[in-house]
Amino acid sequence: MSEPAQSARQMPFAFELKRSTSREDFVPGLANDAALAFIDAWPNWRARVGAIWGPRGSGKTHLSQIWRNAARAIELPAAALTMEHVSELKAGCAVLVDGAGDVSNGAPLFHLINFINNSQSWLLLTGEQAPQRWPTSVPDLHSRLTAVTGAALDLPDEALMARVLLKLFGDRQLKYPEALIDYLVPRLRRSFADAEKLVALMDYLALEKKRSVSIETAARALRQIDDERPGLSADNPDSMG
Repeated sequence: MSEPAQSARQMPFAFELKRSTSREDFVPGLANDAALAFIDAWPNWRARVGAIWGPRGSGKTHLSQIWRNAARAIELPAAALTMEHVSELKAGCAVLVDGAGDVSNGAPLFHLINFINNSQSWLLLTGEQAPQRWPTSVPDLHSRLTAVTGAALDLPDEALMARVLLKLFGDRQLKYPEALIDYLVPRLRRSFADAEKLVALMDYLALEKKRSVSIETAARALRQIDDERPGLSADNPDSMG
């Protein structure tokens, strides 16, 4: 039987992938326990400025959104942070800058940290590395970042990825063969975002075929995700970083 007119690579999603950022939907594990504890400890932080950091796919955005909701924080754009943004803030506010480690213009971030410390406000920063290692051409900003406390995340291990997949399948009430999780875990990039995308795509592909989720569905979904990431292969998970 020939393939449908649209291949797996070309097939568009027939739905919007909505990722939950609630506290209840965050799956804890050894890779993120310290960062989760740090977020849960607010507002009893040792300082007004805190940070969480780790590689892409480790759950920083989900954790930062948990904090944003709890603190009713304003989220400012990391890449486009300006002095005007800082000047519009009011004392006692909470601010999130997700991806602050990529900010190239350090002056606004320097003034933002000063504002937070002097106005009984709160600030959460995120980045791929610890704040002390963020590049900046502003010497005074480096000293401020060196004083920032927080916690690191690591990429989820296989045990955590298995738990995440089980939860995602359960959330969608999908039935799957007993061997599916063991098949997926070593082949899927260790990323929460990729896990969510994979399960959503498998759900879509199974509906399209009017079949239950299967190993074949999983293989097809993995190929599509890998096709969107040139140079990587589902058969070589070590190449996925």
